[in-house]
Amino acid sequence: MAGTEEAAVADDDALYVLTAVLVTPAQFPSVLGDDYPQACGALGLAPLADGYGLVLGQDGEGARWTVVTDDVSLVAVAIASWDCGMEYDLSPDERSVVTALPGWPLAVAVAVPGLPAPHDPDPDAGTGPALSPPDTSGWGPAQRRLGADEIAVQWSTWREQVDDSSFAVADGGGPEPTGEEAPARGGHGGIRRVLAEVRAYLETPPPLGRVRSSFAPGEARTLRADGPGWSLVARTDDIAFVLLDDEPGEVLPVGRGPELPALLESLDRMAVRPN
Repeated sequence: MAGTEEAAVADDDALYVLTAVLVTPAQFPSVLGDDYPQACGALGLAPLADGYGLVLGQDGEGARWTVVTDDVSLVAVAIASWDCGMEYDLSPDERSVVTALPGWPLAVAVAVPGLPAPHDPDPDAGTGPALSPPDTSGWGPAQRRLGADEIAVQWSTWREQVDDSSFAVADGGGPEPTGEEAPARGGHGGIRRVLAEVRAYLETPPPLGRVRSSFAPGEARTLRADGPGWSLVARTDDIAFVLLDDEPGEVLPVGRGPELPALLESLDRMAVRPN
């Protein structure tokens, strides 16, 4: 979370900065959509190739504002500095400001000391509808994607809860299938559908950002793939987890087996990565 800095909103109004986020093909708040174009659409923005930085803050009257800048590098440096506990004055040059949108697209739990409580700007001022965070009070696409985010960040914790022997499923004689074969033959229709749709991405590339690759310990990568009604999180050197809109709160593990490693390697080759 950023410290409170002051930046320009427009027309010499001050914006007291609370935090900032990136919206790029490789890195965007997944709560906003399954892919980069969807996330941009939730903000009313065109999906530019280089993406945007969002600066969230309050004006002098306490109103919420989101300043959109195309200076992605500036916002990335600010976020990295804050993550390291360093101060950074995030003040986008007004030439880089694409627009200033009323409201916040994400939940922010802090406010500027000395200002009125955060509130949306007066709609009579001609600012248009205010942005608001997606509803995550119940299970649905936004909550499902947030769940996948948590698994990606807390991989070790989730991985420790999985007993690899549970992947084996009897198949009416012959050797027992394991890993990816087990869900595919074992009857879980949701997992079969997700694996089929993920494989289809290799033949017909999905919208930008549907498949993303990020750092993981060692030489592995963390993979994230999303689609209509599902999210998949995996490590290229390990298993995968699947979350489904129609199975509230359930986290379904998919073992490696003979097929999953090659599938994950192929996904990693096509995935977008942070610069």
